Amino acid sequence: MPAPHAKSSTSPLLHGVDFTSAPRSSKGITIASGHLVDNSFTLSSLTTLHDFDSFSDWLRQPGPWLAGFDFPFSFPRELIVQLGWPTDWASLIEHIATCTRSELRDTFKAVCDARPVGSKFIHRATDLISGSSSSMKWVNPPVAYMLHAGAPMLLEAGVSIPFMHQADPDRIALEAYPGMVARAITRASYKNDTRAMQTPERRAARLAIIKALEQGNYPQGIALDAGKHRRALLDDGSGDLLDAVLCALLAAWGWQRSDNNYGLPPHDALEGWIVGA
Repeated sequence: MPAPHAKSSTSPLLHGVDFTSAPRSSKGITIASGHLVDNSFTLSSLTTLHDFDSFSDWLRQPGPWLAGFDFPFSFPRELIVQLGWPTDWASLIEHIATCTRSELRDTFKAVCDARPVGSKFIHRATDLISGSSSSMKWVNPPVAYMLHAGAPMLLEAGVSIPFMHQADPDRIALEAYPGMVARAITRASYKNDTRAMQTPERRAARLAIIKALEQGNYPQGIALDAGKHRRALLDDGSGDLLDAVLCALLAAWGWQRSDNNYGLPPHDALEGWIVGA
């Protein structure tokens, strides 16, 4: 059954951001935007940004807005303490920004190499609850690189992150994970960046996800009105557009609970939490 919601009114502008650590002409940062009225989210636009400068500018657009971002905002506390890194979020992100990707990879590889088989990666509590990858992974998927690219831009743009960082109260960032929502609907693969792997079976899985979202038949329970964008969500074999919408729906779920910490449970503010988990 859909979860009950806390607000019955029109939301500010809500966004879902499907992020990439290497934006380029063939794969950008995808943003789904819209409003929530009562328990129905109307998708008003889909935007793709092809470089970090454009994304940095986008983050600075005036509020009020709330967005769900598909990249981890922090690393596991156990890892941070083991490495002697700062244990407040802003200082941690400032430190991370001074590291190169190769330095991060070598550091994390050394940590993994010293750990037993079966538990090479350290996880945040929210990773275990949501089924997301450890934020220290640098391949398949390279979420550590996504954090390295994205979190410093959030800090520099002056957005607020509940529990983690207080800045502009009219621009709110929540960590989101579209895979958590998609897996609650179907375990079938629904996307692939390689065109040859964008099969009819994956298209059928996207259709199943879209239909469930439209009916509100998933744990967060918000109904999607994709309007003229529905065909684009179905036809995009990469799944980037659909993932951005899933993040927007998680942002909408959080906004419904903005009077109650955006639905985030008590958690380690250094590690952060995935909205809706």
